[in-house]
Amino acid sequence: MQVTLRIRRFNPEVDQKPHLETYQLEAEPNDQVLDLLNQVKWFQDGTLAYRRSCAHGICGSDAMRINGANRLACKILVKEVGSTITVEPLLGLSVIKDLIVDMEPFWEHYRSVMPFLVNDEPAPEQERLQSPEQRARFDDTTKCILCAACTTACPSFWADGEYVGPAAIVQAHRFIFDSRDQAGEARLQVLGEQMGVWRCRTAFNCTLACPREIEITKAIGEVKNAIATGKRD
Repeated sequence: MQVTLRIRRFNPEVDQKPHLETYQLEAEPNDQVLDLLNQVKWFQDGTLAYRRSCAHGICGSDAMRINGANRLACKILVKEVGSTITVEPLLGLSVIKDLIVDMEPFWEHYRSVMPFLVNDEPAPEQERLQSPEQRARFDDTTKCILCAACTTACPSFWADGEYVGPAAIVQAHRFIFDSRDQAGEARLQVLGEQMGVWRCRTAFNCTLACPREIEITKAIGEVKNAIATGKRD
């Protein structure tokens, strides 16, 4: 099939502002949008800049706006978006070039919630045990691949980039409710501040944008409840 691919381009070395460039491509219905970007870069315009790595929806590096929605280019097929496809960089983060955005503010928020297990007790001979029920308590939020699709779909993040954002809260949730962790209170204190969970307006954009189908809005609500009640059941 014939596909029209419209890409929002911006090279700060030569462009005053972003602009759309159009490419005509031959494609199969089951081709990934990432395949189309590769066709453009490899055979039509080698200056096109975008991130990609595994091409299997695991690394999260190729998150971008495809026909107005945050998606992974490697998970969306041509037949799902039609013969005219518009690709743009994620919103809320400054554009470095073309589809590449500056992820450092995103990583700064991620680091702020201590996204690692904290336990000062002597290490056991084997592993720190927990029941299947204890593991299931935070199972959903372990699926996050840090693609930033949720955070950059959030109206509160668009309004103020200081908001910690859904992805950081999801990462915090994964450890707050882990029975082996001892830093839950410290994370709740961080998320209870002005730019923490209370900036969430429950728009559900984050949940809709997540390529891993994590119930992000639900997880944010559970963190809010833990802060309000002091309980992490």
